[in-house]
Amino acid sequence: MRYFMELQYDGAAYFGWQRQPDVATVQGTIEQKLSMLRRVPTEIVGAGRTDTGVNASFYVAHFDSDTPIECAQLVYKLNKVLPADIAIMRIYEVEATKHARFDAREREYTYLLTPHKAPMRRFSAWHYAVELNVDEMNKAAAMLLEYDDFTSFAKLNSDNKTNICHIFHARWEVEADGTLRFTIRADRFLRNMVRAIVGTLVDVGRGRYSVADFEAIIRSRDLSRSSAGAPAVGLFLSDVRY
Repeated sequence: MRYFMELQYDGAAYFGWQRQPDVATVQGTIEQKLSMLRRVPTEIVGAGRTDTGVNASFYVAHFDSDTPIECAQLVYKLNKVLPADIAIMRIYEVEATKHARFDAREREYTYLLTPHKAPMRRFSAWHYAVELNVDEMNKAAAMLLEYDDFTSFAKLNSDNKTNICHIFHARWEVEADGTLRFTIRADRFLRNMVRAIVGTLVDVGRGRYSVADFEAIIRSRDLSRSSAGAPAVGLFLSDVRY
């Protein structure tokens, strides 16, 4: 039997999602607690990797069990033993062939940037106190939908078989308190891709690059042309669609 698990986490204390030896990761932490409660080694498979320090307001993983599970009870028990920065929202049975990673059609990331000191968002947004031209940032972001090779925003020495991604939505919005919210949806993302895109769009907003410059960076397929990646603190995996 296969079960899907929906969860949230604050990634500040973790070296990303994926299990690694000798360091704290979200996957490793959940597996340890899940195996302890079930009294049998239990591996989980996530919808995708998130990098060191990156958060998830909505994440999906799956695991298998030879025996039926009382889902609500397991959610309660897991939340009792997991650290405060990981929360299990729901566990439910799915078809045995359904896969948390390979069956995902779209993934959505959200990035928060605040132009003013915001104590309540110090662990969830990038404080960037420079005036930005959001209209120009959105014109540049629209260029992302016209291309599918994002080598210019792909981390070097990653194990990607391809740098091809299909972006369906990319847009900045300004919230009532002045916080800038960037939402981007695609079929897949490359390692460090969203942070590199955000960093480069911010440079468009501050006037370092024009919209034409941004498009030229995409077309160049050259990582050295893009800006430094935005800090992990403002990045959230916010949706996975099947």
